[in-house]
Amino acid sequence: MAPENLATVAPARDAEKRILATISQLLVQIIGEEYLLDLDIGMDTSFNTDLELESIEFVALATRLREHYGDRVDFVAYLAGKEVHEIIALTVGELVTYIAASLGPEAPAGRAADG
Repeated sequence: MAPENLATVAPARDAEKRILATISQLLVQIIGEEYLLDLDIGMDTSFNTDLELESIEFVALATRLREHYGDRVDFVAYLAGKEVHEIIALTVGELVTYIAASLGPEAPAGRAADG
């Protein structure tokens, strides 16, 4: 990989790591730490198969994502644009990618700036 490409890849990966950590923390708050003790949440973790998230927990996650990132991250709209089979197969990594794209390269991977 060319050195100039590394300059853009490294910050993107750092942002994704921060977003993944935030999602993991939010899931612990929603599902409970005791449920997640034996599970390492990563980019390939499935909301359905691995986490067994119920619809009410998806609503709680959407609310917490909006509280954390602001209006730029609209998880409900993101899910509304998907077919049922896509929602069932949704992974944490797909959500991380969506959040990173929603925040854009100029936004921090934390609280979105008020505009």
